Amino acid sequence: METQPTENEPQGVTATYGYRPQDGSPVQRYWRSLFGGISSVFEAFTITMGHMFRTPVTVQYPEVNVKAQLPERYRGFLNVDLDVCISCRNCEKACPIDCILIEDVKLERKSIIGNNGKPSKKLLNPTVFNIDLSKCMWCGLCVEPCPTGAIYFTREFERSTSNIRDLYFEFVTPDERKALKEKAKKFAEKEAKAKAEKAAALAAKKAAEEAAQAEGGGSEDSAAPSGENN
Repeated sequence: METQPTENEPQGVTATYGYRPQDGSPVQRYWRSLFGGISSVFEAFTITMGHMFRTPVTVQYPEVNVKAQLPERYRGFLNVDLDVCISCRNCEKACPIDCILIEDVKLERKSIIGNNGKPSKKLLNPTVFNIDLSKCMWCGLCVEPCPTGAIYFTREFERSTSNIRDLYFEFVTPDERKALKEKAKKFAEKEAKAKAEKAAALAAKKAAEEAAQAEGGGSEDSAAPSGENN
């Protein structure tokens, strides 16, 4: 509590702790000063001792295993499980800063069980699945719409680098891309052949039906004159 100086007090002198510096006798002022000093020291020690028994906030990394202390839903670097990726491109569409690039090819349809335990049909296979982590803001909008859980956050964070290119992740290797394109080419040829055979079979069936109808019509025409003669 502060009080304003009286007329007898010199200007610029402010009284604190509810009394003025000249209040009381010299002995009283001495004991007040002594009590104030002891109480301030005790208060400082109380604060210091309280912090000594608290859980430390600073972690001595890398001596301490930081990964074991990370929360369950920690958002580290993104990873992609290509075995369960169905190339639906939901993650690419959801990314607000376009840091995901996907290209795919069509292969034989197969059923898979995603990382989330849900069954899905896989028809498209990614030949390019790139993530530019130098632009990623870890919002999680790409992880949420994934129907198979193919894209997910890891607990990895130790990838500091001086080369920004190292933060551009290509999950499909050139060899894998080449092999997938060869499979897609063979599948397209097989599918085209099957379609051609199916079309030929339908054309042959249609021609046979037309021929049968033509033969039936000719028989009726030949039978009509004999009936008239009778």
